Amino acid sequence: MGKGITAIQKIAWFYAALFLLVVILGYIPGVEDENGLMFGLFEIDPIDDGLHLASALWAALAAWHSIGYTVFYFRTFGILYCLDGIVGIIAGKGFLDFAIFMQGPGIVDMSTRIAANIPHIVIGGLAIIIGFVLKNKLTK
Repeated sequence: MGKGITAIQKIAWFYAALFLLVVILGYIPGVEDENGLMFGLFEIDPIDDGLHLASALWAALAAWHSIGYTVFYFRTFGILYCLDGIVGIIAGKGFLDFAIFMQGPGIVDMSTRIAANIPHIVIGGLAIIIGFVLKNKLTK
């Protein structure tokens, strides 16, 4: 019999729940303002919902499948998500939703760029630390 779920897999389940919550929040009345901006800061469109849902499913499948898949998830997801946040701050549009490629740089004030992208950098950065630095401690 296996040794059970490891700490890294539990964290991946948390990431899955976090991203699912982000998707659900967009459908709760009052979370978006009169301009359709979540928390008055940024628009979440169907592509963003799809990416957040895919992130939730990827985390859940990795955690469910194996420790190795979970480590791969945190490493790959962390790099992609953190880079998306950095590009979002610099260019005003991210690349994971192809916005920077389809629409070009955004004309958004810097405070909104930071507010909208800091969560990506924090969540992605933590994933990088989990997948690369804390991997050995969290997989025992």
